Amino acid sequence: MSDAPRHEHSSFYKFVALSDAERVAERLRELCRELGGNVLVAPEGISGALGGLPAALDAFELALVEDPIFESAFRGIQFKRSFCTTRPFTLCKVHVKPELVAFGLEGVSGLDDARTTHVSPQDWHQLIAREDVVLLDNRNSFEWKLGHFRGAIDPGVRHFRDFPAYVQAHAEAWKQAGKTVAMYCTGGIRCEKIGGWMSRELGLQVAQLDGGILNYFEQTGGEDWQGECFVFDKRIAIDPQREETATTAEQVFGDDPDEAWRLARARRLDPAG
Repeated sequence: MSDAPRHEHSSFYKFVALSDAERVAERLRELCRELGGNVLVAPEGISGALGGLPAALDAFELALVEDPIFESAFRGIQFKRSFCTTRPFTLCKVHVKPELVAFGLEGVSGLDDARTTHVSPQDWHQLIAREDVVLLDNRNSFEWKLGHFRGAIDPGVRHFRDFPAYVQAHAEAWKQAGKTVAMYCTGGIRCEKIGGWMSRELGLQVAQLDGGILNYFEQTGGEDWQGECFVFDKRIAIDPQREETATTAEQVFGDDPDEAWRLARARRLDPAG
């Protein structure tokens, strides 16, 4: 049994207008020196997943909120912590991108004024039990197969950019039936990005799980969850107690040729690193 200090994982995002994404990224690279992971910065905000010793994560999270170079842009950001047996990342990379989440529709921004209703983890159980609610998993099909909320629909998509077509194909039927679309994703960012478009362009009533599955696990222990939750780092999956499971990338992706590139990417993470 190793006596090495136990690492933790922190994921976060915030849609906020940034006038100088490159300047923000430069400062983040300085703040991440003791951590591993990936951070994206775009004119529409920030998204990140970092791993390291708890004290180093504490220092980073405090700086993100209070460092004057960020001009309070990240005040109120929500950090979701989970636990690690495997060190989740080896290196730290900070990238500047045109947008945080791309899903193939022009003119859609996470800064959209058409906001969805955010439902707390504590109120989620009551919402998804209603008969006038359709529960939609806003993730890829392989993630749904590993674990999902009871009664959640698998849209059957292999990439987030395929999700809008599924919603467009069902939107009218949902509206005619008077359904509210309750949707969720791992940390909340995919729902946040597409929710405004669903509401404004398709006229849907949309509610999203605040903070996603990770926040739900942290706040409730996962009473309505079945299975595990896929995470995009060396750990592969966590359980509702936010602990790493024994699930391997080979078990998640199997011999599906369409998912071979994901398996290859997971292997490149080098679990021994």
